[in-house]
Amino acid sequence: MTEAGANLPKGKQTVLGLYVTAREAYGQYQAAPDKLKIIDVRTPEEYMWTGHAPVAWKIPLVAVTYQWDADTKQFPVRPLPDFLARVQRIATPDDTLMVMCRSGGRGAMAVNLLAQAGFKKVYNIVDGMEGDAVEDPDSLFNGRRLKNGWKNAGCPWTYELTGDRLLLPGMPG
Repeated sequence: MTEAGANLPKGKQTVLGLYVTAREAYGQYQAAPDKLKIIDVRTPEEYMWTGHAPVAWKIPLVAVTYQWDADTKQFPVRPLPDFLARVQRIATPDDTLMVMCRSGGRGAMAVNLLAQAGFKKVYNIVDGMEGDAVEDPDSLFNGRRLKNGWKNAGCPWTYELTGDRLLLPGMPG
């Protein structure tokens, strides 16, 4: 379907080996919105603060712990045990799914979990919502996620969050 899988870092690779870019995923969604689902596995904080794709189902894979880890200098995340059950509310193992996170790593983890549960057509959106970071120490944009991704490809996104297509842990079915 794409050359997006060529030379992928190990953290973005999946057991299914199915990959698309954000631009390709949106193009395929536009061509057949009833034939595939886009799933955004980022946290609710990311949906609110960095924006989200209105066409995507928001089904977080992990939750932030809010306990500072001084060694890694970050807030660790923990897997959400009901992730698969929430996906199964909107999809079957025969559906085509395209999974997005910030830049492809958590998307790969979600694809692998879905594959273990019998889903067969699950693609990792390898550049995610925000894309990959610019790696040029001479650039003003060094370290900024401006290379690719949903937002940088011109795909529709918004900061406005509504309850539709939002499946958080503990939400009624």
